[in-house]
Amino acid sequence: MIKIAVYGKGGIGKSTTVANIAAALSDKGLKVLQIGCDPKADSTVLLRGKEKMTTILDLVKDRGNDFELSDMVRIGYNGVVCAEAGGPAPGTGCAGRGIIAALEKLSEKGAYEEYNPDVVLFDVLGDVVCGGFTMPMRPGYAEYVFVVTSGENMSIYAAANIAMAVDNFKSRGYARFGGLILNKRNVKNEYEKVQELASDINSEIVGELSRCDLVQEAEELGKTVVEAFPESDMAKEYRVLAESIINKCKGGAV
Repeated sequence: MIKIAVYGKGGIGKSTTVANIAAALSDKGLKVLQIGCDPKADSTVLLRGKEKMTTILDLVKDRGNDFELSDMVRIGYNGVVCAEAGGPAPGTGCAGRGIIAALEKLSEKGAYEEYNPDVVLFDVLGDVVCGGFTMPMRPGYAEYVFVVTSGENMSIYAAANIAMAVDNFKSRGYARFGGLILNKRNVKNEYEKVQELASDINSEIVGELSRCDLVQEAEELGKTVVEAFPESDMAKEYRVLAESIINKCKGGAV
């Protein structure tokens, strides 16, 4: 089992990227579990055709421990198992608690034994790297961390902070840093800026994604690009990225 956490600044296209990676890996015959660790609870929506699902935090809040594993997950595109941590209403609590509750409950209810995934993807908000947001990095959860970034300054700043957190925690046996995913916004000198960041943190760009209208068109259909436009160049980019990430993990990230 390969366990991967993907972080990134809000709005950078992280969840769309993760969902397309999940779809691409499932097309290769791998069993995938995707866990949304973002309070917006929209990580897996494109894998589920926009079908509504109850978040794990809401289940815990409303029913305590009186629910089953089947209440926590939905089966999405090509068998991808989908779970959403959820979070409190804005201004009413700590979003990190949702992540902690979700990961603990998934383990407690036997998700890994029941679904026996080849790949687990944790989709994590990266604007804040503290408390519950570091939970997926901890021993027993993700083994590798990848960060989605563009060449925009705030995105690079967030990516640098996440890389610093991974480095600070490495002595505790937390996840290792796998690399950067460049989701292009077509800003000036974008590749050079992200490459400079990669050099600064002693890492690399593991994949590049073009800015493409098909991404929005697929989202409007409630699907990933991999599902909606499987023969497109954009779908190919996601497949290449998915392959690159898996190879990086198998080879051992820095």
